[in-house]
Amino acid sequence: MADTIRKVDYYYVTAPDKPGVGAQILGKLRDAGVNLLAVHAFPSARRSQLDVVPADAVAFQAAAKAAGLKLSKPKTVFLVEGDDRVGAFAQLLSRLGAAGINVTAATGVRSGMGRYGAILWVKPGDVRKAAEVLGA
Repeated sequence: MADTIRKVDYYYVTAPDKPGVGAQILGKLRDAGVNLLAVHAFPSARRSQLDVVPADAVAFQAAAKAAGLKLSKPKTVFLVEGDDRVGAFAQLLSRLGAAGINVTAATGVRSGMGRYGAILWVKPGDVRKAAEVLGA
């Protein structure tokens, strides 16, 4: 089965880089019934940045506002789902590299039951070209 690759919006939230803060943020979204397709968190300038891909952007934005979270403007990321196989992630990166598109960040994970998922970030100026290359 072919990979499913979607161009989706993500938002980021910055927060103190302290134990439990990420759990508090995600807990507020959970309590508001927000379903997330992906979360990627990392340290950034002595704080933490959480990139969040919501299933429903409108519900997510409302819940974030109610929780007092300051969101970034929507940005674009590629969300990949597919059957796990040797070299699946390398194939994605190779397609983009061959097209001269630099991947600024990437995360891949085997999700079990023979499936894998990935998130790929490219520069805003490369989004349209990357979407064409990936068939998103």
